[in-house]
Amino acid sequence: MWSFWSRNPTKDFACDILDIVNGFEEKSIWFLHKGKKKSTAEEVSVFRYECKIGAEDQFEKARSAVKRLKTLRHPSFLPYIDSVETEKLVCVVTESVEPLSDYLEKLKNCGNDEQTFAISWGIHQIAVGLGFLINECNLRHNNIFMGSIFVNKAGVWKIGGLEYVTSATDDVYPYKYISALEVYSPPERADLSQRKSGPKWAEDSYGLGCLIWEIFNGPLTQKSALRSVSKLPKSLVPQYKHLLNTIADKRMSPLDFIQASRAPNKYLKNNFIDAMLFLEEIQIKEQTEKNRFLNHLNEQLDTFPRDICKNKILPQLVTAFEFSNAGSAILGPLFTIGKLLDEDEYQKKIVPCLIKLFACKDRATRAKLLQQIELFIGYLQPAVVNDQVYPHVAQGFLDSNPTIREQTVKCMLHIAPKLNYSNLNEDMLKHFARLQVKDEEGGIRTNTTVCLGKIACHLHPQTRQNVLIPSFLRSMRDPFAPARIAGILALSVTHNFYNFRDTATKVMPALCHLTMDTEKSVRDQAFKALKGFINKVEKISEDPSLTEQLEADVNAPGGNVSSTVPLFT
Repeated sequence: MWSFWSRNPTKDFACDILDIVNGFEEKSIWFLHKGKKKSTAEEVSVFRYECKIGAEDQFEKARSAVKRLKTLRHPSFLPYIDSVETEKLVCVVTESVEPLSDYLEKLKNCGNDEQTFAISWGIHQIAVGLGFLINECNLRHNNIFMGSIFVNKAGVWKIGGLEYVTSATDDVYPYKYISALEVYSPPERADLSQRKSGPKWAEDSYGLGCLIWEIFNGPLTQKSALRSVSKLPKSLVPQYKHLLNTIADKRMSPLDFIQASRAPNKYLKNNFIDAMLFLEEIQIKEQTEKNRFLNHLNEQLDTFPRDICKNKILPQLVTAFEFSNAGSAILGPLFTIGKLLDEDEYQKKIVPCLIKLFACKDRATRAKLLQQIELFIGYLQPAVVNDQVYPHVAQGFLDSNPTIREQTVKCMLHIAPKLNYSNLNEDMLKHFARLQVKDEEGGIRTNTTVCLGKIACHLHPQTRQNVLIPSFLRSMRDPFAPARIAGILALSVTHNFYNFRDTATKVMPALCHLTMDTEKSVRDQAFKALKGFINKVEKISEDPSLTEQLEADVNAPGGNVSSTVPLFT
């Protein structure tokens, strides 16, 4: 941390200044540092300028840049957070960013599609920002090149380097104090005494062309290198040449560049940019458009840049859900991006949205949530499941729609391990008992029995003693044959929870009765199960000392049941 903070008024600055980002200062009046907010420990970036003797003009440029940053509120510009000035020092704080050159170096480790999408979207955003600056603010940047562009954690490119901004009506081109920047000056500005010529976007369009060249070639050292287009995407070359036209009046404006480059088969016309632009306007789209887009988006996410998916697309999806009635279609992309998140990120970004989704009254949304619960149940804390999720899910047991009732039963396989005593052993089993007896759908009665057999290991021992055998025997009397089979199989896979006496006096007699069932498939399962229970009883009869071992799980607080009971479909 910089020691001068303790020697001057800046000691009360809201941020800690940490490590310097090396190499950035070679083409800038600023030093770039990593930083951290003192109050929240949030990561930030700090641009620092220290006045040198004889460089008072640069100091004024730095102060001017801070003023510009405060007023230029646009997604394509560095967002101002805080600043401090002394007689010899200027510091300005922005969101955490890295130089574009560093970002592009990391991007080399990504696939070709990710690289193309990230770069094309970045160029698009910079051109949009320049269009805003020139047309809406009537200003010229005069310093567009790789060193004035930064990238935040969401993969969004931001314009910085505002120290040379002038009014678009000024005739004079600003003097730059760093000789390495001369290579970026447009040809008509080679002589600084020459009056302004060409449209107001001429200088920044030329800078945009230089930026594009550097993105694909690296730092520009000679103007003549701009003529080499071998490394540029062929679909971008015509527009690139228009930006660098030696005749200022014929230079393409940034907004015209976007329009031309968004034409079919051009560089800025791709699925990723289409998706990003749609997301920006999703709140005003028709519901059918939203659903079609979100379904298509889920198929494309694997090819999109991961950082942008996590930090840009995901927040937009959450916002779309909260404010634009995106509905169940949002779940697919939400869960796909969720796979990219670590535990903490999932808790912060996805879980709050899931809680709201469970409270949704839309049946399609509820059905999709229940069907895909295994994708996210691992991220939900037991307290959240019991207090904020289960009460909404349990309403599905009473739903008039059979699909919702069935999916509610099936999802208990995933929810049960996280339920507390009351929700699991009392409320859920109350619903199960009613469904087993009264539900008009045979498949739902069947799957209720299957589910009960699978979650038996999570039940309280006393509950198992009171509930399991009566429930399964009830299923074995069901008029629906698959339900009777489910009862038999459930008894078999939970055999370790029954004592010797209950096995002999309750389970086996019921199985004997089913050996006379009208359905052969039921009789076959009854004989198979009966043989297993007979073997168990015979072992204890031959060696009573095995009783304790074979009944070890009866009163165990939790057991592992290796279930082979399939869900009925």
